Amino acid sequence: VAKDLGLQLPVLQDRGVRIIERGRTQYFALHGKTGHLVTAERIDREQLCRLVEKCVLRCELIVEGEM
Repeated sequence: VAKDLGLQLPVLQDRGVRIIERGRTQYFALHGKTGHLVTAERIDREQLCRLVEKCVLRCELIVEGEM
């Protein structure tokens, strides 16, 4: 994420980056030392999308301040 946005890691941490997902479970997190988007916990496709052929999890990344 830091690389894709063209930001240095300390700047990314200072910007108040938040990950917004639908539902109660937070599946993704931002790794503080690398700036990578990672899974926050194990994702069980069978539980989430048992009746759907194409399983998609959407999230939004909010970065405060001007880019």
